[in-house]
Amino acid sequence: MIELKDMAELMKETAKKLVDLEKWFKSQKGSIVAFSGGIDSSLVLYLARLFQGKKHAIGVISNSESLKTKDFELAQSFSKQFDIIMEVIVTRELQDERYNENPIDRCFFCKDHLFGDLQTICDQYQGFHVLSGTNADDYSDYRPGLKAATKYEVLSPLAACKITKEEIRQIARYYDLPNWDKPASPCLSSRIPYNHKITRKKLLEIEQAEDLLNSFGFNDVRVRHYGDIGKVEVKKEDIPRLLELKESVVGEIRKIGFKEVVIDEEGLVSGKLNRAISNESKVKR
Repeated sequence: MIELKDMAELMKETAKKLVDLEKWFKSQKGSIVAFSGGIDSSLVLYLARLFQGKKHAIGVISNSESLKTKDFELAQSFSKQFDIIMEVIVTRELQDERYNENPIDRCFFCKDHLFGDLQTICDQYQGFHVLSGTNADDYSDYRPGLKAATKYEVLSPLAACKITKEEIRQIARYYDLPNWDKPASPCLSSRIPYNHKITRKKLLEIEQAEDLLNSFGFNDVRVRHYGDIGKVEVKKEDIPRLLELKESVVGEIRKIGFKEVVIDEEGLVSGKLNRAISNESKVKR
């Protein structure tokens, strides 16, 4: 979190990086942005549209089974609001055993399908580079999907200009993007522990449980799927209210299909399931 005393200097530094971003985009013929509806790829797509023009900034979203319906709808709304050309593809990663067996490098196979299927769009826009929303902070976590980006020569302007997650939100707020403060919403498969098989049924149960938590007023949530057990995470400061509503919330989530519902009192921690990966495994992969 940014300290108040650092705000003025940080904003000055962010402004310099924004100038770098403008130069970066204007040096390219055009962009095909792998769009998920999240704030990172939203900013990349918005800046591509701003600095390169409508005909040179193409958004592409995959309406896959691991993407929340809400996020797909928000992405479509975003593209309409800013007059952005949006292409929709359908990736079928659940048909790939390498993916649905859920190994620790599952994300590689997901991105491999995405960037591979994107090539049909690239054929329509010759000379345009595929861009991702990868930022400078992403390299501090375990992200096998970055290998797929390298394989397909996907470019990452935010990372290239050393833009951090906090700076993304600052820039997005500056441009009044509607999702500047939207909580991170990684794919639904990330809620399933490694080596636990991914199924359409599990993804639907996770999505329904998280939508239910949203309806109770909890905006930033995760429901980890452990077979018959659903483990609920909300922000640390929201845990007391969740405990007050426990009987109602747990009862409703059980109706979705979980036999047991557990509230994780550590609170929401992004990438928590990556703790199961040993450092040795990360190095090997």
